[in-house]
Amino acid sequence: MKKIMILSGAGLSAESGVNTFRDQGGLWEKHDVMKVCSTKGWIEDRKLVTQFYNERRRELEFKEPNYAHKALAQLEHDYRGRIIHLTQNIDNLMEKAGAKDLIHLHGTLTDLRCEACTETFSVAYAAQEGKEHCPYCGNKRVRHNVVMFGESAPEYSHISQAIRECTLFIAIGTSGTVIDIVNIAKEFKNTVLIDPQRQKIESVFSPHSYIDEYFEHFIQKKASEAMEDMLLIIKEHMKGRF
Repeated sequence: MKKIMILSGAGLSAESGVNTFRDQGGLWEKHDVMKVCSTKGWIEDRKLVTQFYNERRRELEFKEPNYAHKALAQLEHDYRGRIIHLTQNIDNLMEKAGAKDLIHLHGTLTDLRCEACTETFSVAYAAQEGKEHCPYCGNKRVRHNVVMFGESAPEYSHISQAIRECTLFIAIGTSGTVIDIVNIAKEFKNTVLIDPQRQKIESVFSPHSYIDEYFEHFIQKKASEAMEDMLLIIKEHMKGRF
């Protein structure tokens, strides 16, 4: 049975007004990443890091899924059990669009995590005030449920599993900076890259290469504009025409 591996990034939610991190005018231009998104920053100033994620959570409350989120949620429904969608995004817009089986590689903004028992629990869009108790073990040391620089990402184990199980790889709105989509693409015969602009490979060994050169299909459009093209490719693939 043919399965599809989808890896999505910030470009998927950017059209919904969710602030990206690395793009021009993104969050890294307004914040010191090592102070608000690293284990070092967390140890030095928990209050500052908590405030940063409180702001992200508050902004997310009024964001709505765009056409790409809805199309991907419908795709999950149409090919039940045959879509493995892994996202680097910490927002809940795919869930708002109706997705049920999404794998969040970097955590979820609307949850907190207990530092004692590691269980997660929803706070929706509420700010973390520092008075919260873990509903599972009662511990007061709870934190945002987002992977920081300097700590492991347990959900990454799903990447290798998806590579083994799938026959088509689709990358949507990701620069390949955090997760190397070129190396993933090399594991597949059939691949699709969706990105409105060509992205250079950030490597001293390939300074003149572009990521799209390693993909069979390059749809140079925004995520929402690329869905119809993507769905046509998926239909052809599922029918065994390539």
